[in-house]
Amino acid sequence: MDLEDNALGLTQEQTDKILQFQDLTGIEDMSICRDVLQRQQWDLEVAIQEQLNIREGRPSVFAIEARAPPVVHDYIAQQVFTDEPAEGPGGVRGLFRYVVNLVVSMCYSTITSVLNLLLSFVRNDDRRLVTDPLGDMVGFINSYTSKYNQHPVFYQGTYAQALNDAKKELLFLIVYLHSDAAAETQNFCRTTLSDPDVISYINTHALFWGCSIDTAEGWRVAQSVGGRRYPLLCVVCVRDHRMTVVARSEGACSPQQLLQRLQRVVADNELHLVAARADRVEREVTQRLRASQDEAYAESLAADQEKERRREAERSARAQREAEENMLREQEVNRKQEVSAARAALAARLRPEPAPGARAVVLLIRLPGGERLTRRFTTDTTTQDLYDFVFSHPQSPEEFEITTNFPKRTIPKGLSNLTEVGLKDRDVLFVTDMNA
Repeated sequence: MDLEDNALGLTQEQTDKILQFQDLTGIEDMSICRDVLQRQQWDLEVAIQEQLNIREGRPSVFAIEARAPPVVHDYIAQQVFTDEPAEGPGGVRGLFRYVVNLVVSMCYSTITSVLNLLLSFVRNDDRRLVTDPLGDMVGFINSYTSKYNQHPVFYQGTYAQALNDAKKELLFLIVYLHSDAAAETQNFCRTTLSDPDVISYINTHALFWGCSIDTAEGWRVAQSVGGRRYPLLCVVCVRDHRMTVVARSEGACSPQQLLQRLQRVVADNELHLVAARADRVEREVTQRLRASQDEAYAESLAADQEKERRREAERSARAQREAEENMLREQEVNRKQEVSAARAALAARLRPEPAPGARAVVLLIRLPGGERLTRRFTTDTTTQDLYDFVFSHPQSPEEFEITTNFPKRTIPKGLSNLTEVGLKDRDVLFVTDMNA
């Protein structure tokens, strides 16, 4: 790359600036970076600012043209600079003459606006039709740059976009209206606007927008700001929450004069921008505080809603458990009632206890709770009758089996009689709870 740089006549410092410009802007084409820096006299800061203005000011094909905020003309507080010497003495007569000139100027502007409106109905002026404001601005910048190499960085966008950006960023907006027909224009552009101190001051303190009054966009802006003499510089800034033309510089002037005028205007109106910035910061702090409060309220509300949801879920679960427990208790009560009814029915169907005799045996039955039952049965009594007798007792388990003690064996339930299962008189039987 060093051989290529030498062939192009670039110094090491210029090569470093090209590389820095490429890194900061993301432009891959080295030749484009070189051309931009050469156009800005290798001023890296100005070149980068120009690219940022191009990106912010030039809308995409999908963008909707922003509407310009209304611009107020305060003719009393507005500073007007010309290179014409003051006439007449000072004092009361000078003050009287100043007031008369101010009234005449305001009347002239009003009459001119009315006459232009009346003439617009009978005379067609193509400049009244603003069809491509962005194209008018880009064409003027290209034409101006080809004629005058050094100049402040032009805002890459329409007048409406420049006003909106100046209002949004709370910056001064310097509007330059160019007229090739004015005799003073060429000298003003070659000496005053190309002065390094003027360029540095404008690039540092304001947005700089320019256009030719020979184009529709420039003519429309000229009618808006009420310019009468060219070249014309207007300073616009936020004042009392409105975009206001605070100063006009009409005609040519030296670089020192223009710099002094701009410094004076900036000094006189900087307090308005400082107040606007303070108001904006206060509004932003208030909005952030309100947003934080709203967020905290929303979180608290969500937490309360979550707590209520959990409480409701717990109440529902508790109610469901209680309902299930009540149902189980009711089922248990019904089951016990059914068992009691079954016991009573079996007790009613049992055959009466037989009298002592040869065909009768006495059995001793011990229940799981320790209760002892003694009863006589006939030898032809079935084991089913034996089980029914035990079940009919209130202390008997619901499911059980009857066993002998020694040798231990289970008496089966069925139609076998006591003799067939080996039971004799005075045998002891045990009732075992199957659910224990």
